[in-house]
Amino acid sequence: MMIELDGNYVEGGGSIARVALALSTLTGKPFKITNIRAGRKQPGLKAQHLTAVKALKEICQAQASDVYLGSKEFMFIPKKIKKGTYEIDIGTAGSITLLLQALLPPCLFAPGKITLKIKGGTSGKWSASVDYLQNILLPHLNKFVDKINFKILKRGYYPKGGGEVELTIHPKHLQDFYQNLNTIPKINLTEPGKLVQIKGIINCSKFLEKGKVAERIKQSAEITLRKLDCPTDIAVEYSDTLSPGGEIVLWARFSQGEEINFNNPVILGADARAEKGKKAEIVGQEAAQELIQEIKSGASVDKYLGDQLLMYMALLPGSKINVSEITDHCKTNMYVIEKFLDVGFVVKGKEVEVIKK
Repeated sequence: MMIELDGNYVEGGGSIARVALALSTLTGKPFKITNIRAGRKQPGLKAQHLTAVKALKEICQAQASDVYLGSKEFMFIPKKIKKGTYEIDIGTAGSITLLLQALLPPCLFAPGKITLKIKGGTSGKWSASVDYLQNILLPHLNKFVDKINFKILKRGYYPKGGGEVELTIHPKHLQDFYQNLNTIPKINLTEPGKLVQIKGIINCSKFLEKGKVAERIKQSAEITLRKLDCPTDIAVEYSDTLSPGGEIVLWARFSQGEEINFNNPVILGADARAEKGKKAEIVGQEAAQELIQEIKSGASVDKYLGDQLLMYMALLPGSKINVSEITDHCKTNMYVIEKFLDVGFVVKGKEVEVIKK
């Protein structure tokens, strides 16, 4: 049975296509999507969406419609996921992390070790950076696999991109993943616990080193974070890149009782990007203030992680999170997930629970 999706549902962004691709590949259910990004200034598929379709066609030998930049609809019929090494090039500064939203879920359940070598953008204005992925999302996914290794090999900023990462997954469940999900602890993130540490990384291209941009971002962030009275460790990194750029990613870690719960870690994140005409001091201040706001919300999941965790929660009915904001991305992802999996989402205030239908 072909699942049909409206790509213009609620916020009508590319996440509908990404989540559909992920869940279709994982469940083996085909789908057709229309009206892709219909309300956007440049509607249709962008480079990272095209790359996701092409990469998953290779990973699971899928049949799919011919797609091109600006395609407003396509059909996808998956087959079985294959282990192996896959080299993927977005060809632009298109977001590596957005691409991985489509690739990661099925790869967690590959029939053997799978390695993704990806070229593209490592940070962008409308997407989480690779540092956010590495330090905030991936710790939540360790429970699904034996091991995940993620390496940032090269930074790549807009417009030329050129970033490179390598993701290697050692799956735990090599047979039908449905039969093994009951052995995995549910995602239960409703109480943040005690704030124990703030960490961060500032990555900038060497174009910005002479102006000590990263150091100025760090100093500004640290001054703003002092009011939290919490140990803070922010690293600074300059890299050779094709285009100038930079960002700061911060994350706060919490303990439940005497120690951090590694099955259900509470990690709140925030970030800000260096932009032409924007003072470095403002960049650091923005990220720090956003993190403080997330902490003061009393949530266990920040607004960016909320929509990303929903797919994984849906595999473990009974999972529950307390998120700082129910975004439009959350609403659209719920819509897609309920099409592929026999679950429903119950939203009470800012708490989201997954139940079996």
